[in-house]
Amino acid sequence: MHAHPLLLLLKRWTRPLITATLLSGALASATQVQAADPAEVHLDYAYYSPTSLVLKHFGWLEQALPQTKVSWVLSQGSNRSLEYLNSSSIDFASTAGLAAVLSRANGSPIKTVYIASRPEWTALAVAKDSPIKTVADLKGKKIAATKGTDPYLFTLRALQQAGLTKDDVELVHLQHPDGRVALEKGDVDAWAGLDPHLAASQVQAGSRLLYRNVDFNSYGVLSVTDAYAKAQPHTIETVLKAYEKARAWARQNPDELAKLLATESGLPLEVAKLQLSRTDFSNAQPGAEHIAALKAAAPILVSEGLVRKGVDVNQVVDQLIDPQFSAAVIGKN
Repeated sequence: MHAHPLLLLLKRWTRPLITATLLSGALASATQVQAADPAEVHLDYAYYSPTSLVLKHFGWLEQALPQTKVSWVLSQGSNRSLEYLNSSSIDFASTAGLAAVLSRANGSPIKTVYIASRPEWTALAVAKDSPIKTVADLKGKKIAATKGTDPYLFTLRALQQAGLTKDDVELVHLQHPDGRVALEKGDVDAWAGLDPHLAASQVQAGSRLLYRNVDFNSYGVLSVTDAYAKAQPHTIETVLKAYEKARAWARQNPDELAKLLATESGLPLEVAKLQLSRTDFSNAQPGAEHIAALKAAAPILVSEGLVRKGVDVNQVVDQLIDPQFSAAVIGKN
């Protein structure tokens, strides 16, 4: 018995349709896999970001992204980290919050997606036998600081509070480790230190903290480019989940964290413990308190000419802080 010609025609039409549907479905799922698991992810790690050390040490991100090549680069300071991010050498940058504000204000399209820590990682230090007693005494003196980093901005705010400007002192632009050496050799009168180098100088050379102000320390943050935020939201959430695992471990294992920091940085355990004693890992969700703290520094950025004319720093902060990725992850592990 022969099939009806109409049925034969229908078969001829529907078979390619089914094939095309199956093929497009397969392509869609392949695209989803591709979006979910990029070929490579590049991150930095830093001694001033202890949870980055934890994440790198345990390989939790490598476990979460088994099909992805995860690579790490050491950042010596926020300025280096932002250089790497803006040149696409890394996808995730560990910096101070204010350094991220400064970067975005000056034209780098970046977003802060996570708060790694609330540290008191910077202070103005002088040599143990220095006659300098107050910030006002620094008038006409040399201060080592790394431009574009939290210690540099801390210095400007400390000077302003003492009725001075950067023109009243000689700022010597050195990377953080070199600033420590310059202070201890007597090449500068003061140094805007950054942990763990600051803690090391206190413990090993007896350097004295001339001026402390936790409110002038901005948060340790994790940032990505705007383009990456649009293209790789799933990857950002995966990375933040891994960071959350590292943050939980850091809070539960303070002694082991100190040992890890000491091992990675090559510094004595006592130095690592001092750094961690002034680091708070309790709140990773970007929010109102972080926005307010960063906006409080806006006037100094403007008055010192650190941002381009006409830039609204408050608006920049609002554009920088993006809480959605952390909100999707925190508390859901």
